[in-house]
Amino acid sequence: MKLKYMKALLLGAVMATQVVAIAPTYAADNKALSGQTLSVLLPPWGTLPKEMTDKFTADTGITLDSQTLGWDEIRTKIVTSMIANTAPASATEIDWSWVGQFGAAGWYQPLDGLVNAEAIADAPTAKIFVYDGKQMAIPYNNDFRILIYNKSHLDEAGIAAAPTTPDEMLVAARAVKKAGIAEHPIGLPLSATEGSATAWYLLTKAFGGDLFDADFNPLFTSPDSAGYKAMEFEVNALKEGLIDPASTGLKDVDVQELFKSGQTTFDVAGWAGSISVYDDPSKSKVAGQAHLALMISTVGKPRSFGLPEAVGIPSNAENPEAAAAFIDWIQKAETQIGAYDSLGNLPPRLSVLKTLNDAGKLKDGDVLMEQAAFAEPLFAQGTPGWYPEFSAAVASNLNLAAKGQITVQEAVQQIADQAKSAMQ
Repeated sequence: MKLKYMKALLLGAVMATQVVAIAPTYAADNKALSGQTLSVLLPPWGTLPKEMTDKFTADTGITLDSQTLGWDEIRTKIVTSMIANTAPASATEIDWSWVGQFGAAGWYQPLDGLVNAEAIADAPTAKIFVYDGKQMAIPYNNDFRILIYNKSHLDEAGIAAAPTTPDEMLVAARAVKKAGIAEHPIGLPLSATEGSATAWYLLTKAFGGDLFDADFNPLFTSPDSAGYKAMEFEVNALKEGLIDPASTGLKDVDVQELFKSGQTTFDVAGWAGSISVYDDPSKSKVAGQAHLALMISTVGKPRSFGLPEAVGIPSNAENPEAAAAFIDWIQKAETQIGAYDSLGNLPPRLSVLKTLNDAGKLKDGDVLMEQAAFAEPLFAQGTPGWYPEFSAAVASNLNLAAKGQITVQEAVQQIADQAKSAMQ
């Protein structure tokens, strides 16, 4: 893995020297790029519906070739393509967690002076996508985690309010299960995927701790640590039948489908914008029943962290000017509102978020805004370049612990050992 990563860095550095400066085109002449076809690679939650992309084509004359892959598959395609010196697409997904690795490799075109600077300034999470002082990508969602629950399940089980602590969640889940309302009330992914890893990070904060200290020493190996307790919470809830045994093979998007169908009571690591989809009767069976609550916590403070996703332009993209026009388009207020209505993507621009809340379009908006105030970076020092290897270690070892193939103690120790190895 280290050799592959070093190769990626070397190739990326060479490619970075070949990047040609691009003059802004979209603001000057929307039709200057008419007739071009733009390939865009995004996950399902970032792929806009056809009626919206048709509007982009009408405005710019650019035809979109939309490619949709899962989050993990996109990262694999980007890495393999860039090492082979072929662009995965002209505009691609850039996750917050890839910034350190991809930035060091020089795989993406700096966007400074290329796209709308005022829109960037209106989106605080855009700073997460700055590497070495340059804007590497522009966020298309304002993702942070929040607790989402089915109020009708709790009412039927005699639970008066949403849980505020992990123990209260277990009590509520047991009541729901005992009443026969939902067989597996707690929705959490436990597959060997990024979504499972990020849920564990969130629960680590819920138990009052952090993953690393200021020097990146692991803080989760002791049985009395927050990270250990978080994984123990997940494994024990699974053993008790409060989490679906199938979750060892489910991604976060699969868990969302279970919640939408009414099969679970809690979307524990809920995406902040998902409430708009859950509350849409054309897309969800729990419309009117889904509500937001502050994240459970053992320390009173409902901690959460930001997981924004963005769009960037590979340094060897075939038509970067069209990609820049697409990025400017996704920054528009009407596009961000449309993405929220259709996909549940919470707008990254503060002015757009305020517009939605003032119009009463944010379900449980006051709770949403309160939780947003407690959203913090996962890494205070910035996302390190070795994060992908660490995340992979978390996902695989958590999955093994959930399957009962290793203990929680073995899982957290192996994660720590692999993290230290990745740092080297």
